[in-house]
Amino acid sequence: MRIRAVTGDELPLLAELERAAGAPFAAIGMPEIAEDEPPTPEQLAHYSDRGVALVAECPGGALAAYLLAEPVDGALHIEQVSVHPDHARRGIGRALIEHLAGTTDAPALTLTTFAAVPWNAPYYARCGFRPLADDELTPGLREIRRREAEHGLDRWPRLCMRRDLRP
Repeated sequence: MRIRAVTGDELPLLAELERAAGAPFAAIGMPEIAEDEPPTPEQLAHYSDRGVALVAECPGGALAAYLLAEPVDGALHIEQVSVHPDHARRGIGRALIEHLAGTTDAPALTLTTFAAVPWNAPYYARCGFRPLADDELTPGLREIRRREAEHGLDRWPRLCMRRDLRP
């Protein structure tokens, strides 16, 4: 598995990967998440232009996973980690996160996630993230949570998490 920056011609492929990665949400009573439209190539280009857009490439060139991140209030905020179900449970998502952690000068990584989905908050806790209390949320994280609520994601419990990268 090779981790590298996504190329512009691969951006449309990420939508297919996102649909496949979202499908398991239907089985746990979250069909709206499974059916949510993935970002457009134009929306994805924002991350490759202003933030981070990484892919995990299999031998032979197929894309197994991707990660999107951008600076938010001094930290690097992980917007999305998506792993194709055919490649799940092999440490690829963790490898993407570790790659990001090892290549950024930011003091921390942050993300928002579903609190009770096994491959969300419990998984990120195993990757070194901790839940943030409301009084720890930065203005940028509050704005992200506001947009998520507008999008209907608060139908299920969500939280912000942080992983400090330096003492």
